[in-house]
Amino acid sequence: MKTRYLFFLLIAFVFAAFVSFGTAQAAPRSIYHGGNYFGSVDVPAGQVVEGDLNVVFGNATIEGTVNGDVNVLGGSIDTRGGGTVTGEQHAVGGDVAQSIVPWAPSEGYSTSIYAPDNRLWWRVAWDVVVLVFFLIFPLRTRMAVDRLEHHPALASAVGLFGWVAVVPLAILLAITLVLIPLIFVEAIAVTAGVFIGTAALALLVGRRFYELVQPNATPTPLVALILGLALVTAAQLVPVVGVFVTLLAALIGLGAVMLTFVSGSPATGNGMPPRATIGGPPMPIG
Repeated sequence: MKTRYLFFLLIAFVFAAFVSFGTAQAAPRSIYHGGNYFGSVDVPAGQVVEGDLNVVFGNATIEGTVNGDVNVLGGSIDTRGGGTVTGEQHAVGGDVAQSIVPWAPSEGYSTSIYAPDNRLWWRVAWDVVVLVFFLIFPLRTRMAVDRLEHHPALASAVGLFGWVAVVPLAILLAITLVLIPLIFVEAIAVTAGVFIGTAALALLVGRRFYELVQPNATPTPLVALILGLALVTAAQLVPVVGVFVTLLAALIGLGAVMLTFVSGSPATGNGMPPRATIGGPPMPIG
């Protein structure tokens, strides 16, 4: 993979992480054990923390005792009153990091091993699966992108029909007894449709965003997909709004994939000239 692909990947997922961390609590989190934390933390007076304390994009306020090192990236260490750190103290960033990344949290949000928030990692794992489906079914994904570009409303309607029909169809298959194994085929088909549809939506979003930033350049499908996945993931991590984004992606993505099995191209069936497809070097079909 070229260096620029790695650069886009890094920037994209860091952006998604920052959006997730932006939902931090309004006050520094009081901690009682060592570990890794995102956002500001506070060791209360009289509290003894065993082990190293690592803080990213936040401040570490030490009023008690830390039996270990205190390492802060994007923040500062504030030892107050009788606060004591028996190990070494390292702080990089602070106000400089806040001025460069203003949306980075300044208040407590913990992802320690004792109180993890795995939303971001689940989303990243989901995105990896989406990427795998794109690499396996690049042609089907591009066909779905074409449907999304030309008929987003139709894709939404078809997707809604698909989701509504899932349960009744499964019931009908179960009633026949002989066709019960097809229920598993249905589940696999819907799952694959969601992943391929998500890849198509992310590919379209990533391409549009890239062309907005670089009007005279067209990204390769892989770069567009990675960038789009990061943007969609960032939106999904926003409270309340993320739920609607997730539902919309599942709805319109599945509908677009279902439309790819319709004979002929709905994009050109109304006499309108087809729009430009995703650019860049061709991806392997299988």
